[in-house]
Amino acid sequence: MSSPSPAPGFDRAADAYRRRIRVTTVAPGVVRSELEDDFHHFVVTLRHRDGLVTEVGCESRRWPWATCPGAAAALAGLAGMPLARRFTAPGRFTDPKLACTHQFDAACHAVTHAARGGRRRQYDVEVPVREPATGAARVRLWVDGALALEWSLTWDGIADPEPPYDAAPWRGGFMRWADATLPEDEAECAIVLRRACDIGLGRTMDLDSVPVATALPAVMTGVCHTMRPGVIEHAVRNVGSIRDFAAEPERLLAAD
Repeated sequence: MSSPSPAPGFDRAADAYRRRIRVTTVAPGVVRSELEDDFHHFVVTLRHRDGLVTEVGCESRRWPWATCPGAAAALAGLAGMPLARRFTAPGRFTDPKLACTHQFDAACHAVTHAARGGRRRQYDVEVPVREPATGAARVRLWVDGALALEWSLTWDGIADPEPPYDAAPWRGGFMRWADATLPEDEAECAIVLRRACDIGLGRTMDLDSVPVATALPAVMTGVCHTMRPGVIEHAVRNVGSIRDFAAEPERLLAAD
């Protein structure tokens, strides 16, 4: 009998954004990928046969903008792609900017999990609120309870990074760099933590005061399904959807 996974060493006293991703093989040829954080909760189900994706669906359980659930239609474009252990592989079959970023990430985790053939994997991320002047924070990622990555940050990126991260572009190409530079599993972990560093910035924003996504900074336009012209105008805020898991990380995906 295998020993239980260790428990992540969360800093429960920290004012921290948290994200949990759990990927599970629930039946032969069926993978469920669940993602929850302060702002989102999506469950992607992927079916595969003979090394190919046959179907991808998404259940939206909690989302920030009225238009987010409609992004799930873009995941249908992954049907027919070969299973791959590279996290970025699905981006060659469906444009991620036509999807919800978080639904698409969950689908990418499902693809890599199916390719690995594993039973279950869980990612836990802790991103404390950044020190305003310097951006200082210690961010951590656990995989199945074991610490996998830990970075000290400033507003410029990783402080005093060791190789290979000393060559990583913090803005504008980190995911491409990770995919081209790191082994498959390490690249997936680095992408998970890097994504959370950006999403976690929302913890200090009064997002419920933004009535419609057109009021967000223009730099957001086009980054995902909801932010696309023709959709963003209808993206009304889902007020009251934010949750706080800082002191109680065990509540993430607790209902599943």
